[in-house]
Amino acid sequence: MRISHYICFASLLVSVTVACAADQPPPGMTRIPDGVYRPFFLVQNDPKEVPVKAFCLDILPVTNGDFLEFVRANPRWRRSQVKRIFADDSYLKNWMDDLDPGTNAPANAPVTFVSWFATKACAHWKGKRLPTVAEWEYVASASPTRKDGENDAGFKHHVLEWYSTPAPTRLSPVGTGRANFWGVHDLHGLVWEWVADFNTAMVTGDAHGDTGLSRQLFCSAGAQGARDVENYPAFMRYGFRSSLKADYCIHNLGFRCAKDL
Repeated sequence: MRISHYICFASLLVSVTVACAADQPPPGMTRIPDGVYRPFFLVQNDPKEVPVKAFCLDILPVTNGDFLEFVRANPRWRRSQVKRIFADDSYLKNWMDDLDPGTNAPANAPVTFVSWFATKACAHWKGKRLPTVAEWEYVASASPTRKDGENDAGFKHHVLEWYSTPAPTRLSPVGTGRANFWGVHDLHGLVWEWVADFNTAMVTGDAHGDTGLSRQLFCSAGAQGARDVENYPAFMRYGFRSSLKADYCIHNLGFRCAKDL
């Protein structure tokens, strides 16, 4: 074989290696394959199914320790310096100080009392983004043993039980709950989570693409994708989302990050 052939073959191996490496999830994330999200409520002319392209999602929610790194590097997002247009008076209220979460907010517990604006900024700083409603709901529809959790009675009971239990003042560490089918922890049973886009049923305009309505952005929390009247958790999710605005900071509302492949 000629030397030029060896060079071409070596170049091919390098390109294949790079392509495969690019398809691997970053540390702390897992790759979610293509799928479909079926919205619980539909507006006229809305599609009954929303395609979800493969992406990466954090295995765990963002913790107080993670968020502390963010505010250290970005002073304008510290509790005493954040602008009120981006977060209400409850922003990081359970922290002892700007750079000290204190005993009420353990480093390994999910960060809460954070606004949508703050979570979006943190995700961007990490080189990531917030997941969309469709992405989050698609992943959260999986039970520990199957991706179609709406057909898992035990899973549905677990979710409903959590929704009916008040959140404790001191949250448990992330990762203590059982992972779902995709290997993601704590989508149910710990905190609700912000997502990138808002609830289309509660805003005007072309909600599917109107990013200018960011002050009306809403959050997501749990989903089995069911649309029947007996799916009480779905009604609770819908009601909770519709009550939120992007500057709200709530004691049981956190977030996790996503990333394009």
